[in-house]
Formats: sequence, C-alpha cells, structure tokens
Amino acid sequence: MSVVNELLRTEADNTLSFGNFELEQKSKLADYEYQGDVYKVKTFKEITKLERNGVFVYESVPGTAVTHFQETDDRMQFQVEGMDDAQITVEAENGAEYKVNIDGINVGRVTANLGGKLVLSVELNPGKVVQVELVKQ
Repeated sequence: MSVVNELLRTEADNTLSFGNFELEQKSKLADYEYQGDVYKVKTFKEITKLERNGVFVYESVPGTAVTHFQETDDRMQFQVEGMDDAQITVEAENGAEYKVNIDGINVGRVTANLGGKLVLSVELNPGKVVQVELVKQ
C-alpha cells in the first residue's frame, strides 16, 4: 500500500481510501460524494482527518494513509499505514463497547466516550500495512 495521492478515492470493491502522510503541507479535498453522503478529508504528515456530511469520522495523529475503509452499524474496518505509531480516533456509538482486532489478533475491548469517539493506538512501521477491525459488542 502507499499513500492516496488523490487524497480520497473509491476503490473497485466500493470501499473508501484516503490520506497522505508524506505531504509536508496540509492538503484537503471537500465535496466528495460516496453512497449518498458528502466527504471531506484533510491530510499531511501531522494529521489525517475524514468527515462525512460535516461530522467527524476518523482522525489520526500523526497522519496516515487508510485504504478499504468501510463501516456498518456494528463494525468498522480498514487498513492503515504510516511512518510511525499513530493514535487513531473514530466515530462510534456513545458508551458502546467495541472489540478491537489488529491484524486479526483480538487486542481487547474499548468503550466509546459519551461524545461518540473511540480512541486506539496502532503500532505502525513504514511500508507495513496494518488491518484494523472494530466490532460493536
């Protein structure tokens, strides 16, 4: 995997890919239509942020590249790559508990805060893709 040079794109399998952690300057792409929603991405080496219809969906510090991002009412999964370990925050159901799988390994459960955000840390190394899956319990 590599960065998403277009900043945001729809893949052949109808998932989203976004983010470019190699950029020195902040770049953004707005008004991207996907499955009836409008997305906006801001990304560069320090942060990657995705919004849907003006509402927070994903954020990583430092910036990352995310591919094959998909979500349902009870599951979110994506592949992520970056230059260094990242703190990733995603939208979630207020107070709900989620099982976290990283590269197919159950690393435990985490509860979303009352603001509907779930925070996790992911170990990243350049050139290595990590699969992340969050399953609502």
